[in-house]
Amino acid sequence: MKVGIIGAGSVGSATAFSLITTGVAHKVVLIDMNEKKAQAEAMDIAHAAPFASAGKINAGNYEDLAGCSVIIVTAGANQKPGETRIDLLGRNVAIFKGIIPQIAKYAPNSILLITANPADIMTEVAIKLSGFPRERVIGSGTVLDTARFRTLLAFYLGVSTKSVHADVLGEHGDSEVLVWSSAEAGTLSLEEYAAGVNKTLDADKKAEITDGVINAAYQIIEGKGATFYGIAGALTHICRAINNNEFAILTVSSHHDEVEGVKNVCLSLPTVINRHGVYHVITPRLSEKEHSLLKESAIKMKEYSDQAINMI
Repeated sequence: MKVGIIGAGSVGSATAFSLITTGVAHKVVLIDMNEKKAQAEAMDIAHAAPFASAGKINAGNYEDLAGCSVIIVTAGANQKPGETRIDLLGRNVAIFKGIIPQIAKYAPNSILLITANPADIMTEVAIKLSGFPRERVIGSGTVLDTARFRTLLAFYLGVSTKSVHADVLGEHGDSEVLVWSSAEAGTLSLEEYAAGVNKTLDADKKAEITDGVINAAYQIIEGKGATFYGIAGALTHICRAINNNEFAILTVSSHHDEVEGVKNVCLSLPTVINRHGVYHVITPRLSEKEHSLLKESAIKMKEYSDQAINMI
């Protein structure tokens, strides 16, 4: 699998390292406006490759994207401490206007994987700018948020993160929806499992975990300036599902005709992913409150998406 990465910052470089060392990509092309930075990152990662796989990585330009199966767009303005993802909107639309048409020109058959924030809105922008079929433009969505949710639950319940089944839907951001109603561990509801191991999973504990998921990025940014390992893992996971034609169910962001009565909006729902991108979107089972929260998230994303499209 050949993967192009636009942006050699913390996220792009960590993702390139992950793709190469896991063997998900046999070749990675790293592109950045700062060519010396891209070259240095590619060289450093190339020196780690022999310890893990036979993958190759090099810095390049847009012409080198020819033949890429997936192109990951991480380039964009950085989220500053205290700044929401929505605050980034105007700056990143301008950046995408210079990037996406170049990708469409040199890699017209690729799948676009968007992770620049605000990810859901920038996914909609990428669809408009590329002219690609919408099933081939995917946002990283709440794949990382879902991992954060499962991690906090697993740590609290004392089980493997892979044994907890719980999703985060909607916006990759402040209005995201943690789906507690259908979350499970060992075929039991979380409340049933918690009771069996003498753990309390009451409203206060759920509120604490919810806060931990939603505000994880802000805590990490405050502490070290950026988040990148978690999203690199999420992007690698998505690329693996595409490369292996897994038909995996992931909470990626994509364009939907309607979500909770809101038409033409990008946000995250459980989605079957194969080598062609989005194969099928699943209508999740939600509680009445979760339906309401998802609608609020969709309304918010629609409002900002319309603003972003008008900036193009």
